[in-house]
Amino acid sequence: MSANMKPVNPPPQQFSLVPKIINGGIAGIVGVSVVFPLDLVKTRLQNQTVGPSGEKQYKSMLDCFKKTYAAEGYFGMYRGSAVNIILITPEKAIKLAANDMFRHYLTLSDGSLPVFRQMVAGGLAGACQIVITTPMELLKIQMQDAGRIAAQAKAEGRTIQRTTALELTKKLLRERGIFGLYKGVTATAARDVSFSVVYFPLFATLNDLGPKEGPGGHTPFWWSFISGCAAGSTAALAVNPMDVVKTRMQTLTKGSGERQYTSIMDCVTKTLKYEGPTAFFKGGACRMIVIAPLFGIAQAVYYVGIAEYLLGLK
Repeated sequence: MSANMKPVNPPPQQFSLVPKIINGGIAGIVGVSVVFPLDLVKTRLQNQTVGPSGEKQYKSMLDCFKKTYAAEGYFGMYRGSAVNIILITPEKAIKLAANDMFRHYLTLSDGSLPVFRQMVAGGLAGACQIVITTPMELLKIQMQDAGRIAAQAKAEGRTIQRTTALELTKKLLRERGIFGLYKGVTATAARDVSFSVVYFPLFATLNDLGPKEGPGGHTPFWWSFISGCAAGSTAALAVNPMDVVKTRMQTLTKGSGERQYTSIMDCVTKTLKYEGPTAFFKGGACRMIVIAPLFGIAQAVYYVGIAEYLLGLK
């Protein structure tokens, strides 16, 4: 280099939000379509309570699968999936894109991003998504749990009329207004923020440890999938107690003898009193099995960058 030539600084890295949102939406649809039956089983296991003599409606995850399939058929395993697939697009788009955006703005001038800042970025992304997550989870849980309530009622010689997600939405809006769709928002926020604080930094760390390929040194598809599975299952187990509380608080139709809860603390206190600390890990294994492939698939699809190809940015 001659003495008159000055070193050229690389241009600052640009952040494009639109492709991130599109990628997040596609990732969410693919992921939830694959794992929804497992999520339905998780909801039903978390909602069932132990009877006075220790009786349970479902003995295990496999037992729940068998009984649900026998009573409702294959499509019964996808009860509530329409709501989830419609709303998962903005939910995952917000979650994944917001995390990338906050990571971009929290990155230090030397290009580093300390773990604490990664946790802040993840927590902020989790907080952003509850606008969509709360009504989505509320409606999904009613649809998923309807079969359990109907089966319990049938065993007692009663009949319960099932409702659609649209009918339920209209009823909630009519009776409680827009805030009716945000029942359990505090519990949802506590779960989603804490999940994202654990998940995103762990995923980024695991993903960076993987092999690199191509001129840009990108992580291969399969490694992003493995990293998403590992980080997702770990974060899912860590926040499972809050997920149990959220699920129970958002269940509007209770079975006979099942308890009502007025607040997070009331739910925690009653669950501890009547079922013990192990109740907070009901559906934990199932949730890990749900979240691992959901986030593995979503994260891998997100990193492939389908939107960039569609928009001609690659």
